[in-house]
Amino acid sequence: MFEGLSDRLSASLKSMSGKSRLTEDNIRDTLREVRMALLEADVALEVVKAFTESVKTRAVGAEVAQSLSPGQAFLKIVQAELTQTMGSANEALALNAQPPAVVMVAGLQGAGKTTSIAKLARYLKEREKKSV
Repeated sequence: MFEGLSDRLSASLKSMSGKSRLTEDNIRDTLREVRMALLEADVALEVVKAFTESVKTRAVGAEVAQSLSPGQAFLKIVQAELTQTMGSANEALALNAQPPAVVMVAGLQGAGKTTSIAKLARYLKEREKKSV
């Protein structure tokens, strides 16, 4: 998801160069790309709508510091909103169940489910070694 979002943002942020303020006109296309990337990553429509509206509210009229380009300022806003939406704190994995603990993973073909589960298994195996 983040790679697709990053690629789409890079392409659309180039159109913002030379502007001193972020206006609704110059962020419209970029917000559209963000919306499409999130929807393609199977993020719920309600979450995408709330996220893009929040980004739009923060970005419209925002002054761009001289050291930043408008694209960089917009990217900073998007990153801050993603952090707020996803949560800034990590939650521990609760595996208090009677072994074996069951973890369900769902996603599209090629989304990295097998890789993620392998990384999770390695993490849990290393965590178990450290606690002994």
